[in-house]
Amino acid sequence: MTRDEAVALVRETVQNENLVRHMLATEAIMADLADRLGGDRETWAMAGLLHDLDVEETADTMEIHGLRSVEWLQARGFDDPVVLQAVRAHNPDNGTEPGSLLDQVIVAADPLSGLITAAALIRPEKKLDLVTLKSLKKRFKEPAFAKGANRQAIAGCEAFGLSLEEFLGIGLAAMQRIAPDLGL
Repeated sequence: MTRDEAVALVRETVQNENLVRHMLATEAIMADLADRLGGDRETWAMAGLLHDLDVEETADTMEIHGLRSVEWLQARGFDDPVVLQAVRAHNPDNGTEPGSLLDQVIVAADPLSGLITAAALIRPEKKLDLVTLKSLKKRFKEPAFAKGANRQAIAGCEAFGLSLEEFLGIGLAAMQRIAPDLGL
């Protein structure tokens, strides 16, 4: 599956534009993390792009979130086992343990995109280019801010050799690079 085909599938399957933007943001973050951590950029980006394909359907049954996406992808002939495993592993509620480096990274990158988006949306201008690493670090420490962004998962970046500051910086730069696609 090419990136264009994957984007078309996301747009066909996911109705909520904010979820589509989240998936695009996670794709960008994963691509840059692949570069930093020695992963395959296209593979990691594809995992980020496709990770929440089923989220609208499984919102009330998180124990199957990710698993349904894998079923849909396989039914369409997508058979990259590395990407499929990462899509499964990004959601700890479905019982899939993150094994590979890619699996561990996507678990941390998924909530990071939400934290960064929230940091942009609280600004009057609602622009990513005005979010600084300093302000993002401050927001990370505020538990009431972007409650859905799992801080423990984000802090898991240290397990794959990145400091929290470096991880936040990579994610912020990745999302700033594609800000027009995110409406931010």
